[in-house]
Amino acid sequence: MNKFPRTEVGGVSLSRMIIGTNWFLGWSHTTSAKDDFIKENIADRRKIADILEVFFRAGVDTIMGQIQHPPLADAIAEAEDRTGTGCIIVSTPHFPITPDTPAKGFDEGAVEQILVQQAKHGATFCMPHQGTTDALIDRCTRKIRWMDQLSRLIRAHGMIPGLSTHMPEAIVYADESGADVETYISIYNSMGFLMQVEVDWVSRIIRDAKKPVMTIKPMAAGQVRPLQGLTFVWNTIRPQDMVTVGTMTPKEAAEVIEISMSILDRRQADIKLQETRSKSSLKRATPA
Repeated sequence: MNKFPRTEVGGVSLSRMIIGTNWFLGWSHTTSAKDDFIKENIADRRKIADILEVFFRAGVDTIMGQIQHPPLADAIAEAEDRTGTGCIIVSTPHFPITPDTPAKGFDEGAVEQILVQQAKHGATFCMPHQGTTDALIDRCTRKIRWMDQLSRLIRAHGMIPGLSTHMPEAIVYADESGADVETYISIYNSMGFLMQVEVDWVSRIIRDAKKPVMTIKPMAAGQVRPLQGLTFVWNTIRPQDMVTVGTMTPKEAAEVIEISMSILDRRQADIKLQETRSKSSLKRATPA
């Protein structure tokens, strides 16, 4: 298999597919029972490393999430050891916000403690989680308050700043104001799951963004099948943009890689289809 296509963000080469971590750690966006299933059956260092190994060997060497969350950091290290691949980490920490933050900015001591932890775990990119970013979006001034304060501190700790958002305005305002960020994380899927405006609006915002965009939730947290979800996203983003994909097994990882490669190569995916009794009449008869 050919290695997965790459792009460049802030001078760093990274895979256009990014490994998502919600399905490793128990954030299903589905039900509490599904969250518990993930935590009880998937959130294990060895099981996660088995999945990461499949991605790493295919050239998908970039991962996104809360890297300090156990057992993710240990799983990354194990998969790196197995494959000899260095993982590019896109960390999305939350920075504490108080009623004083909009006027006075962040507590730099508290921010420093978080950034030390991110750097210790090997983050290349540090992108404040949408819980931080979106709370500071100001539609009156068309700016993200104190984003440059965070970016300055992130760069001081040797990481590349970006921002994660669920609000499409964040990308527009960051571009307009010249915010010191190198990339954006944005929800993007064909059914509009968790998106605050229509899909065509978000599509246009991503295409017009001045920086590369890391799209997330392409399969709407499992509500869209892989072929449909990935076909839509890969065919409506730019060559510099990325798609973040979460899986729960090594076979799922291999499937989404092959489906994505087939879409980009414009060929039929070489995967085994799932079968049910109702599909038996669809099979071609074996020649005599």
